[in-house]
Amino acid sequence: MNNFKQHLDIICSYEPYQYIISNTEKKDEKFNRIVINLKNEGYQVEKFSKEQVFHENIIKKDLISFISGAFEKKYKQLNAWSEDFEFMIRISKKGKCSFSKSINKNKQSKSLDHNRKKNYILPEGTCIEPLVDMGIFTQSGTVVNTMYDKYKQINRFIEIIDDSIKDLDIKNFTIIDFGCGKSYFTFVLYYYFTVIRKIDVKIIGLDLKIDVIAKCNETAKKYGYDHLHFELGDINGYQCNFPVDMVITLHACDTATDYALFNAVEWNAKMIFSVPCCQHELNEQIESDKLSLFTRYGIIKERTSALITDAIRGNLLECCGYKTQLLEFIDFDHTPKNILIRAIKKNVSLETKKMCLEEVRNIIEEFSLKPTLYDLLRQNNYIE
Repeated sequence: MNNFKQHLDIICSYEPYQYIISNTEKKDEKFNRIVINLKNEGYQVEKFSKEQVFHENIIKKDLISFISGAFEKKYKQLNAWSEDFEFMIRISKKGKCSFSKSINKNKQSKSLDHNRKKNYILPEGTCIEPLVDMGIFTQSGTVVNTMYDKYKQINRFIEIIDDSIKDLDIKNFTIIDFGCGKSYFTFVLYYYFTVIRKIDVKIIGLDLKIDVIAKCNETAKKYGYDHLHFELGDINGYQCNFPVDMVITLHACDTATDYALFNAVEWNAKMIFSVPCCQHELNEQIESDKLSLFTRYGIIKERTSALITDAIRGNLLECCGYKTQLLEFIDFDHTPKNILIRAIKKNVSLETKKMCLEEVRNIIEEFSLKPTLYDLLRQNNYIE
């Protein structure tokens, strides 16, 4: 690792807005990637495991020691982007350090004017406390330059929900958010309903981590969000004895999404919004003699399995009386997991239900599949 510290000092002198640490030395390393984003006067660190993202904040003076520590123990590649340049450091198997610097072809400043012209539902110039705490807004309500992608992502989700409720005469609304995690989005959703739409909303966020639930309830109290409450709850076993208008599930891993969708059907929820995360179930099952091309290559098999999983979910929700759409949530450039399932309770014709169920059975038979949502709905007599 000769000259690593020297190269890192050069990079940091340009004050990049993002660093990505990757290429782990050991395959079983807990975090396969670390993303560091400039946030106000410090940095927000996102550590990505196979199933979760862990967050922490560091101050500027600790940045170099943080990155150096990661490289001394586990990682072999650093990418960084400043307004004008893109940098890369790579460590070879023999420990040789290489450094490159090139023009940043995707300057942050190029897109800012365009972004600011759009009339977002969550507008700039407003002090929205959850967005400030996320590091997306400054105290004055200005979007932090390096957080525009996250700002657009949150607005996109709110726009999809707004499109579904804006023409309805709603006075009271109850929402359950499965797997809420740190729940920043849940807080933004509460703000949207109460402040922007002037709707009396009750939101319950569920998660399996006691410390997360306690922190979220403290934050809700701090914001004065009186009808936002967080509980310890499993997607698979949560009991609900009151009417539910909307169920949200964001990035619930694998079959957790299926259990959340099933619960929404059980409760006869009026609306369902789901952004699935990792989808391993069908990837481990899928096989076909006639269509073996889709299972021959690992990456094609993985993506085919994910697409089939969501297509089956969409059709099964249609079978249960929901008008269902699969929408692009964010640009494909940001993540391949970019599908949002929107299901609205409607009068779905018997003919449509039969067609959707037949399509599901055809693909199950062709690829030898046993989808969890299909089994849950059959066992509980929602489908034949």
